[in-house]
Amino acid sequence: MLIPHDTRIALNVVVDLVNTAPESEQPEGGEPVDGLADTEALYAFAGRHRVSGVNELDEKDLRAVHDVRARFAEVFAAADAQVAASLVNTLVAAAGTTPQLSNHDGYDWHVHYFAPDASIADHLAADCGMALAFIIVAGETERLRRCEAPDCRHAFVDLSRNRSRRYCSSRTCGNRLHVAAYRARRREAAG
Repeated sequence: MLIPHDTRIALNVVVDLVNTAPESEQPEGGEPVDGLADTEALYAFAGRHRVSGVNELDEKDLRAVHDVRARFAEVFAAADAQVAASLVNTLVAAAGTTPQLSNHDGYDWHVHYFAPDASIADHLAADCGMALAFIIVAGETERLRRCEAPDCRHAFVDLSRNRSRRYCSSRTCGNRLHVAAYRARRREAAG
């Protein structure tokens, strides 16, 4: 599946956004952690993802981003493309999309779907919503997944050729489960 560069970036942003939710971030043996607990974390998120046009952020922005995050989580949990499309349509419409060609900050021409001076929540809803719309239009909603590791609920977009990815990270969750299965087989063989 050929995905344009700016769509791939927006998919990475929406996955990271969904994975900041407390139900996705739970340290081993600890309480769930909200990766966007305050405006400082929101500024850091915007900086890490080079979200353009971010000025002053306040608690209202934080609450609005939390709401967008929850709606995107619903898209990853959608039972089918019809439900996912309805959720994305609602998000994108509420953001007041205004598609524009842009070439800023060293990036070549790409499309911004948010209106000029949009809030960060509308910016994320529009750009990330359109990236998810790309996946839905391509008939690839099964690529929107949650990690199958029992102690992980991270979202990811399976961009493998054969749609076989099961874990958010093969280095962490996948490797940890493979090692545990290997050790269990060894114990069983020894016993």
